[in-house]
Amino acid sequence: MSSLDELLNLSLEDKHIIAEYIWIGGSGTDLRSKARTLPGPVTDPKQLPKWNYDGSSTGQAPGEDSEVILYPQAIFKDPFRRGHNILVICDAYTPQGVPIPTNKRAAAAKIFAQKEVAEEETWYGLEQEYTLLQKDVKWPVGWPVGGFPGPQGPYYCGTGADKAWGRDIVNAHYKACLYAGIQISGINGEVMPGQWEFQVGPALGISAADQLWAARYILERITEIAGVVLSLDPKPIEGDWNGAGCHTNYSTKSMREEGGFEVIKKAIEKLGLRHKEHIASYGEGNERRLTGRHETADMNTFSWGVANRGASIRVGRDTEREGKGYFEDRRPASNMDPYIVTSLIAYTTILWKP
Repeated sequence: MSSLDELLNLSLEDKHIIAEYIWIGGSGTDLRSKARTLPGPVTDPKQLPKWNYDGSSTGQAPGEDSEVILYPQAIFKDPFRRGHNILVICDAYTPQGVPIPTNKRAAAAKIFAQKEVAEEETWYGLEQEYTLLQKDVKWPVGWPVGGFPGPQGPYYCGTGADKAWGRDIVNAHYKACLYAGIQISGINGEVMPGQWEFQVGPALGISAADQLWAARYILERITEIAGVVLSLDPKPIEGDWNGAGCHTNYSTKSMREEGGFEVIKKAIEKLGLRHKEHIASYGEGNERRLTGRHETADMNTFSWGVANRGASIRVGRDTEREGKGYFEDRRPASNMDPYIVTSLIAYTTILWKP
């Protein structure tokens, strides 16, 4: 009798390829997926067929007209099935070809396709913070049930059984993302114990958002295997504990060239003029995180500074010294939609005229 592991690891010898179609569900943060068989390897999303799903079961369509169409947009190697099997990031449309309300990728793609934006070669580095929770009690891993660990201080980038909880999950995710072809550039333990971070980028334009969604999907699958719960809540534990953000590092071609610091300062000025619009688009529950404490700026006040982690926008010392480089928008929450955030920053700094 074959074991389950043996069956899961059966080689199909590339006679059949499995494509896992992934899309964003009705909440705007939940990920859904289903698989289909293909006759052979695929390297371009344009080679993939469109597909459909029951939108009435995901909160995205009424029962009497429930069909939603999936358009394949980005392909990654599948670290779970391996071989030539793939993960496919999709966005969702009505049968008439209209993006459904939760499809934020379509609007982002239009912004990134604008000539002025494309010429600026926008780069993004996305710092995804997240919290690992015990499955049955929804309390951070490593924390005593109903109790608290010692105060913050030793946990950030910490080492040891009393400081770092969930490292195997984090390292498994790191290697799975590298295998998938995601431009994951690092990981670290965060200030609150049980909280971690991975970084995607620098990546160009909308691909940064595609890659972050793929990395989130892979993390959901790995935590499923490990029997823990992934939380992207921006303030999972109330009180004197750090929240979770998705700091967004950004530069344009002009910012990376000589004299770029002046371009950066003009871009930051424009971001300040549209602070309310950005805050409204930077994630749900962010008001619980952006309090002016725990390395955040108060959400009602816009500020920027060099090496200041208590500001809305942080400019690095290297950028100041070299007179060119990038800046970090520290306002986005951990549950932000990267399609919205990346395209909004590009729109405000490049296309918007005050």
